[in-house]
Amino acid sequence: MPRFSVIVPVYRVQAYLHECLESVLEQSFTDLELVAIDDCSPDASGAIIDEFAARDPRVRAVHLAENVGLGRARNAGLERATGDYVIFLDSDDSLAPDALHAISDRLKNTDGPDVLVYDYVRSYWTGVTVPNPGTVHLAETGPASFTLDDRPGLLRVLHVVWNKAYRREFLERAGFVFAPGYYEDVSWTYPVLVTAESIAVLDRVCVRYRQRRTGAITCSPGRRHFELFGQYDRVFAYLDTHPEASRWRLLVFRRMLDHFSTVFTAPDRLPRRSRAAFLRKARTYCRRYRTLGAAPPVRTRIRHALVGLGAHRSYRALQFAGVLRRRLRGIAVAARRAARGAALQIHYRVQRLLPLRENDAVFSAYWGRGYSCNPAAVEAKVRELAPHVRTAWIADTAHHHTVPPAARRLTPGTAAYWTALARSKYLVNNVNFDRRLVKGRGQVFLQTQHGTPLKHMGLDLLDRPLALGDSDVRRALANCDKWDYVLSANRHSTLVWERAYPAAYTTLEYGYPRNDIYRNATGEDVARLRESLGIPGDSVAILYAPTHRDHRRTKRHAIDLERMMRSLGPRFMVLARAHHLSTVARVGDESPRLVDVSDHPCVESLCLASDVLVTDYSSLMFDYAHLDRPIVVYADDWEVYEATRGTYFDVRDFPPGAVATGEDELVDLFATGAWRGPDAARQRAAFRERFCPHDDGRAAERVVRHVFLGETTGSPSGERRPAPAPGPRQEPGSAATLPTGAA
Repeated sequence: MPRFSVIVPVYRVQAYLHECLESVLEQSFTDLELVAIDDCSPDASGAIIDEFAARDPRVRAVHLAENVGLGRARNAGLERATGDYVIFLDSDDSLAPDALHAISDRLKNTDGPDVLVYDYVRSYWTGVTVPNPGTVHLAETGPASFTLDDRPGLLRVLHVVWNKAYRREFLERAGFVFAPGYYEDVSWTYPVLVTAESIAVLDRVCVRYRQRRTGAITCSPGRRHFELFGQYDRVFAYLDTHPEASRWRLLVFRRMLDHFSTVFTAPDRLPRRSRAAFLRKARTYCRRYRTLGAAPPVRTRIRHALVGLGAHRSYRALQFAGVLRRRLRGIAVAARRAARGAALQIHYRVQRLLPLRENDAVFSAYWGRGYSCNPAAVEAKVRELAPHVRTAWIADTAHHHTVPPAARRLTPGTAAYWTALARSKYLVNNVNFDRRLVKGRGQVFLQTQHGTPLKHMGLDLLDRPLALGDSDVRRALANCDKWDYVLSANRHSTLVWERAYPAAYTTLEYGYPRNDIYRNATGEDVARLRESLGIPGDSVAILYAPTHRDHRRTKRHAIDLERMMRSLGPRFMVLARAHHLSTVARVGDESPRLVDVSDHPCVESLCLASDVLVTDYSSLMFDYAHLDRPIVVYADDWEVYEATRGTYFDVRDFPPGAVATGEDELVDLFATGAWRGPDAARQRAAFRERFCPHDDGRAAERVVRHVFLGETTGSPSGERRPAPAPGPRQEPGSAATLPTGAA
């Protein structure tokens, strides 16, 4: 008997069916059966099911003699299910990787409840992913398992069947089956929840709920949406015949009115001529099942009252008034914003007429995302070596806490911000300031850059339309013309910057100031950072930091990190850091060995705390090489990445360490120790020789002395001793000054 029976009813979904079935069969948890019901589909869906059944004995193909609809097709699957738990999955949706493993673990930890409710995301055909608004009800707090009395808010979670796992014995004992017609989920979900003697929740996305452009029931207009009324007849009939469940009548009644409102106002469900009839019928149902109780919020009360009166014209008028009010509010906000912007530009022009403040310097990084990277290291060194220079840092308000007290905090778009841009002699950034910046006579713009380039940059992207996107090349070159100095970490970067960003600046090949910490940190610093991140002393901490993909709308981790953790065993842990341009889902909420550090303010601290870096094509590999610690390159899609983004060299031919092209190979590198073997060490040494010539811990000093003090700087010293690697024995010494947020 398998642990799970996954039931997939199939009808006219040939374009999505492969992805759906593969999402089940490729789960890391394999104790399952997949019952696929061909509801007499007129396309190739039935043949696709047979193909899967022929190659995987876990697939049971069922072909119905006639089309019976979604509910009865699910009943056919229930009749054939043999698993301990039943899971329903619509044939255009898919399971998230490792979902069944997480569900199985949660069932085990909650003593096998009748129903387990888990999370989902809506995945739109445009590539946009939207989280479930009812996630708040799935928090794993309080008792492991409970009844609906403990969490009545679960009735507010989307009433679908595919976000739950059901104990099959419970379903059979209660005699639950699906009703025919549209909205069959309604007459199933409410009776099941109010009957279950034990319920548990799993706060994890397990289903990708596809929002198709066409073809789905929810976007197919017609009279069949009136079948919703019959489903609520069945719900209230169940409550009437089960007195112990009658206490839920008020909440179900209000959910019914909410549901009627949703269908009535949806633009793609009811034909225009049917809207009045729908609301009149809703009025009948409101009177038929009216249940008195505490008054809901005012807006809900008004909406329910209009449904109860069947006042479709009033409802539409109120809806139109709401849309109009929001649009007028938007116009007013835009007008105020435009007026304020014009006033600030006038202020900026006036400030530009005033003398420069010779000892003022303004810094920023990553479009206002806080105190970090090369500008932060330079700012700190300015305060040390040039204390007469007054520094200010531009950051969004949410990141002001990262700015040290000694630097003045500036918020983008304020009068103080424009004053600083107009009057400060020194402008320092690792990207660009506002495009409206006009560099005045005597101002000095230091462009620090933010990485050694592996991927194509600047003008080299002109033949890469997917990566270039809607970038304005002329505007980019106009920004380059404002630069006076550009930092470079090595000769490779110097050649790239001067070709990709041609302008009359001076290149300072001094190394990157942000990497000085890799030379200056002590063993105590490393130990403290590991402790702050919860890394056990005997663990091997893997920092996983992939780059983003310009060509991919849907963001996901290329590696199944949870599977990797299970394969490597308890000695390893992963610190997962998503790229700042990525919207990939967070990981690690359930395991202390898989920690999401995407929001950590200081990537240098993460590097110091880790034992090894796993990355794909991120420039972080060049910085991490300064530590002389193992690096593993995960190049599973190199050909696609090179074709879409373009690269300056093949990292597989000149890697900083071991290279893996698949998950199994990656796990094998760690299992065999090849990740830190002699071959990897030789590759890393050659890589460091080429890309880390200035790693003496004094790059920031060279920059400040040249740009701010006008001094001639010497060549880097020959000493190249990085910060101590993590280990049980730490060398003595005073602590280095770590970047803000490091501890």
